[in-house]
Amino acid sequence: MTGAELLQYCLAKPGAWQDEPWEGDVVAKVGAKIFAFLGGGGTVGVKCGKGRDLADEWLARYPSDATASAYIGRHGWNTLRLGGAIPDDEILEAVDASYEAVVAALPKKDRPA
Repeated sequence: MTGAELLQYCLAKPGAWQDEPWEGDVVAKVGAKIFAFLGGGGTVGVKCGKGRDLADEWLARYPSDATASAYIGRHGWNTLRLGGAIPDDEILEAVDASYEAVVAALPKKDRPA
């Protein structure tokens, strides 16, 4: 899977939209919140749990292809490498879970219909 294909997958979700809050860093948002950091296209940053406990399972399973995200890793965000040992379907599941976690945290009035 390419970064462009993953971006299209993200943007197909209800209420999802593309933003570039920092030069060269593409993200997918729902409402005002980011659910996927797509950067330059070779990785995706996603919310993998409420804290490090669940997120660390990714690091144990894929030590060469999953890392705690810079700055926000302590909040359960990981960076997953595309085209490595992590199967595409697991990356898509991680994006789905990240989207669902972010939507669930939005105020009800801001959630997509």
